[in-house]
Parts: sequence; structure tokens; C-alpha cells
Amino acid sequence: MSERFDYFVVFAEMRTGSNFLETNLNALPAITCHGEAFNPHFIGYPNSEEILGITRDERDRKPERLLQQIRRATQGMGGFRYFHDHDPRVLDAILADPRCAKIVLTRNPVESYVSWKIAQQTGQWKLTNVRRRVEEKAIFKPDEFERHLAELQGFQTTILNALQKAGQTAFYLAYEDLQDLDVMNGLAAWLGVPDRLEALDRSLKVQNPKPLSEKVANFKEMEEALIRLDGFNLARTPNFEPRRGPLVPSYVAAANSALLYMPIRSGPEASVLHWLARLDSVAEDALLTKFSQNSLRQWKRERPGHRSFTVIRHPLARAHDAFCSKILATGPGSFGKIRAHLIKAYDLPLKDDQSAYTLEDHREAFTGFLRFCKANLSGQTPIRVDGHWASQSQTLVGMADFTFPDIVVREEEMSVFLPALAMQVGHTAPPDPVAQATDAPFGLAQIYDDTLEELAQDAYSRDYTMFGFSDWG
Repeated sequence: MSERFDYFVVFAEMRTGSNFLETNLNALPAITCHGEAFNPHFIGYPNSEEILGITRDERDRKPERLLQQIRRATQGMGGFRYFHDHDPRVLDAILADPRCAKIVLTRNPVESYVSWKIAQQTGQWKLTNVRRRVEEKAIFKPDEFERHLAELQGFQTTILNALQKAGQTAFYLAYEDLQDLDVMNGLAAWLGVPDRLEALDRSLKVQNPKPLSEKVANFKEMEEALIRLDGFNLARTPNFEPRRGPLVPSYVAAANSALLYMPIRSGPEASVLHWLARLDSVAEDALLTKFSQNSLRQWKRERPGHRSFTVIRHPLARAHDAFCSKILATGPGSFGKIRAHLIKAYDLPLKDDQSAYTLEDHREAFTGFLRFCKANLSGQTPIRVDGHWASQSQTLVGMADFTFPDIVVREEEMSVFLPALAMQVGHTAPPDPVAQATDAPFGLAQIYDDTLEELAQDAYSRDYTMFGFSDWG
């Protein structure tokens, strides 16, 4: 073992050259690579029965035993190859261990897919004698390739994020690097072993050296399918909004019914809380609040069959509610410092004395607030992204870190879905939710125009896309 690492893992996939890499690693006296140690269908290699005295059955019962055995019982430095579909129970331990050297081997996903399809047809997964090479052409299947690509990209992202969070780095190799003796010796130096290769072991031969156009039977169809794929993610909506936590203390449970409301700020909270109280014929202060994650787990355990829900609101209406309650208002709970910043930076026509505040002032001030929301959610302001105007999609992602709502209800559909939820937990004639009046000098309908709609769609494009919102009203 080296001073830096006790063992290693090669993160790779089928048809990326991992067999060739393993062969050359095993050519170094101080290294032993034990094949696909955690492949669910065999242990190490297709015909192997054990690794270092641990059988496949023993590994399947307790995979961490094999991990420790490779680390401690290998002569020199031990390691193995790990693919995205190998035993996931050891992945977190591998990624978190700074004494495990991570080697990441990648290949052009089209090349690896075509090679995989040819190997499936020929049954030839390794080649040591070119005279025995079986030649076939691959049939490219667009849907299958997209799934293949998504799996590879998802696994690579998992590895990258885990290493970033752990403050670790990996040794990255491309398929083409495997033919470079200096790169392979650089890998040996990085692993911290003293030996170097004088030449590469070329007992394994390249199986399909021809260009893709000669290896794919429906090459034109493949070209057309790949053109349609957005390889650079050009259609992605950029998201610079910070991640949000699950906000468990904001959740509200009915006093007696097994219903849990997971509010999104600046939504119809008042209407939902009033409905929850009426459901059990109690005052609103009897609703259960201030949950911790532990107390919420306990609440769930004590109420089998419980249901949870959240309510989303049209982004423009929600932004207007946030503006009126937190920026325009000056009483308790309003955001005085942010209000002062918006007056200075966005020319909002707001004053302490609002007696002369007009409809045109309201339209102008709300327009400025929407411009602020766009900049704020894009990480372009010094102001925090508050939950009252954070995107609803990001808020739901934060909720999912702890628990999921059973149903996401749209505000305009509460009269249908909330009573239906109540019936599922035992109510035979639940009340209908009632809209609660908001304390605002002017309603959104009084100032609504195309400009406001465009600003809202610009600021909340993810919410419009994710939830399918159309123009307000």
C-alpha cells in the first residue's frame, strides 16, 4: 500500500477499455485488480467463485466484508472495477473513503454503445487473437441509446458531486489514454507505487477498429437521432437559485385528522389553515405546528394512512402576494430593509406615508419588484432569496430532501382536491375551502397587463415550465 492510498477503484462501464486498464495495472508487481468485485451476477470474473477467500454468497450477504478484505488482505495494493449497476451498498463507503484512490475511466458514449451492441451480437467480449474476431454491424436504437447515455451521465455526476463534497479528486482517464505508456506510468506514480511499466501489455486487442460509419448498419438513422439530442443541454433553463431545506417547522397538521399541509410561502396559506381548522371543528391555534424532523416522523408513525399535500399558486399571483405582504406593507412581518433596498435600487415609488399611493404607483412598484425577483433568483443581488418569492419548483426540491407531499394541488383546484383528501382520511362531508381576503390596496386584476406577465415568466420560467402555467387569469 502507498502512503496516500490503501486500495483503489476503477469507475468505468462496459466497453470503455476497463479490461485493458486492469491488465496493465496487474502488470505492476505492487498492484492487484480483482476484476468486477461487486458485479451482482458474478464475483470478480464470470467463472470465479471467490475473491481472497470470500465467496459470492458471502459477499452478497455482507458486501462490506469483501471491501475490507480487498483493502487489507491483498498483497500490495488491491482494487477492483465498479460500474453503475454494481452493488450500490458499497458505493457511499467507497466514495467517502479518502484512502481509496478513485480512477475514472470514460469513453465516447456512442463508441461504447456501438461496441456493446456488437459484442451482444457476436458474443465476443474480449479479443486476444485477431484471427478469431467475429465481425458484425450494430443496430442503433435511439431510445435505448438515450437511456444508456442518461445512466452514464447520472453515474458520472454522482461520482463528481461526492468527490467535490468530500474534498477529494480522482485520476481521470479517457479510452484513448490507455494506449499512452507515459499516462499509465503517471497513474502508477499517482497511486504511489514504486513500479513502472516498460511497455504496455497488448495481449488484449482492439475488437472494432473501424470508423462508426462502417460499424453501424443504420448509420444515417443514428446521425439523425444524435442531431436531435441536446448534447450541450442548450435547452436547459439555468438555475442559480440556492438550494432550500425541507422547512419542516413550517408544516401544519390537522388537530385530529391525519392530514399534513406543507406550505409554500405566499401561497393560499390562510385559506388552507382555515379549512384545516373547520375540518376538525377547532380554532386555528389548535392546529399542530413547529414540527422537528423527529416529531414529524413520530406524527407519521402514529397515523397510518396519513396524507400530506402542498398547494401551488400561479407565479404572478404569488409574486404579487409576496410584494404586498412583505414589501409594500410596513407592519410586523414585513421586510423593511429589503424594502429600503428596492426603493433605492429599483426606484419603487414607496413612501412611509402611502395615503397618496395610486394605482399607477402600484403597477410601477410591482413591476420593479418582478425585475428584482428575476435578478435575485439569478444570484445577481446582495439580498437573500426569501421563501416568499423563491421559486415553487426549488421549494419542492427542498421538501423532498426529507419527505414528499402525496399531492401537489393547484390553488384554483383546492375545492376539488382538498375535500377528496379529507374523505381519504375518514371525513364523509368535508367543508369546501374558502378564499381569504388579502390586505392589499389594489388587486392584481387592476394592474395586470402583458408586461407584468412577461416579467413573471422571465423571473419564474422554471415554474411556468415545470408546472405548465399559462398566462394569469
